[in-house]
Parts: sequence; C-alpha cells; structure tokens
Amino acid sequence: MRHFLPNGKQLVIRPPQVTDAQACLHTFQAVTGETDFLLFTHEESLQYDLAKEEAFIRAYMDNPNNMFLVADVEGDIAGMVSLNQGRTRKQHHMALLGIAVLHRYWNMGIGRRLLTSAIRWAEAHPRIAIIHFEVLANNERAIQLYRNFNFTEHGRIPQGIIQPDGSTVDLVVMSKRIKPI
Repeated sequence: MRHFLPNGKQLVIRPPQVTDAQACLHTFQAVTGETDFLLFTHEESLQYDLAKEEAFIRAYMDNPNNMFLVADVEGDIAGMVSLNQGRTRKQHHMALLGIAVLHRYWNMGIGRRLLTSAIRWAEAHPRIAIIHFEVLANNERAIQLYRNFNFTEHGRIPQGIIQPDGSTVDLVVMSKRIKPI
C-alpha cells in the first residue's frame, strides 16, 4: 500500500525482506529507547543482533498464519506491525497484535495505516476472527486509536507493568471481533 504523509514523503506498507533486517533491527532498538509504552526495554532490545533479526523476518516469511509488515518511508523503516495467530488449536481463531512507530513519525497517520493493514490481513485469513492485545493504560493516544477502530476494552491487569524506574502501570486488555467464528 502506498500513501503520502503530511510531510510529502511516500509511505509504503509492505512485508520486510531479509535484506531489511538491519533497518528493522535499528528501528526496533530506536523505538524501545524512545518510549516506555512497549513491552521490551531498550536494554532487552540491544540483546538482538543482525542474525536474530534475519531469523525473525524469515520466521514470518515461512509462516502464513503470522504477519509482519513494515512502514517504509522512502527507505527508512518508520514502524512495524505484527499479528501472531494463537499457538494452540483452541486459539487459532485469535491473533495477537503488536505495533510500534518511531517518535519522529508520530502524528502522521502511520499507526492508523499499519493497523488498517493488519485488520485487512486478518479479515482475509481463513481462521482468524479476533485480534487482541494488551496496551499500557497511560498510552492514551494508542488507546484512542484502537477505540477509533472499534476495539473494546475487556478489563485491566492492575500493575501489569513495572517500568525500569520502578513505577507500575495497568495493562488494558482489548480486542476486536473481525468476523464470525
């Protein structure tokens, strides 16, 4: 999918190739250093190297039940989204969502476009009927985006996250049924 951003640059949402591994790794490590809204800490992201990132991308390429897309802004990986089908047969109708966008690309519609692409992929998948995830309760902008896409809050896990500074944040459990089971 090709789009134009408010800054005039072209955005392409696409599956990554193994040759994108270095750029994807850089984006992953950069985004974990910019925000505490992700489950990984920056220090944890630094444990990944090029070989691990290449294997990560190959795992998605080899599994049609999982999806990984990047937001490519004229050669710069600005963000990414993943959907992972439930691992057990009893949860094959569910997919876990993960999404991240570099701070310098916030407020440009990239998260919205990544989420739209993920939903469309899930709608076309023969088994996936529900997208679910947990989001930090203080990530109000993300929660509003999900609500705009008709995701529903189902509950909270009090103090589900302990931040590196020792503070705690509730986790909000959200999901969306995208088709009948």
